[in-house]
Amino acid sequence: MIKHIVMWRLKEMADGNDRQTNASLIKEKLTALRGRIAGMTALEVGFDFSRNDSSCDVVLYSEFADRQALEAYQANPEHEALKPFIGMATIERRIADYEV
Repeated sequence: MIKHIVMWRLKEMADGNDRQTNASLIKEKLTALRGRIAGMTALEVGFDFSRNDSSCDVVLYSEFADRQALEAYQANPEHEALKPFIGMATIERRIADYEV
C-alpha cells in the first residue's frame, strides 16, 4: 500500500477569492475524485486549525494499492485538471509518498 500526503500553504488572495474560500474549493475539487480513480483506496482532505508559522492550510491524505496506481493517478486527466487552480492558489507545496 502507498500513502500519498500533500500539504499546501495558500495565498491570502488568489483568483478573486480569500484563502478560506480557495481552501474550500480545493477540498471540493479533490474530494470529487473519490471513487473515480482506479487503485485509490482512500482519500481525505482537511484544514489545519493550529495556524502556527510552520503549519499548512490544506492537507490531502490518500492511499493507493501500489506505486503503479499512484503513478496512474498522477497522470489521470481529472487529477491533471485540478493542478492549475491549486497551483495558482498556493505559495508552498510539500509532499510525502511512502510504502507500508
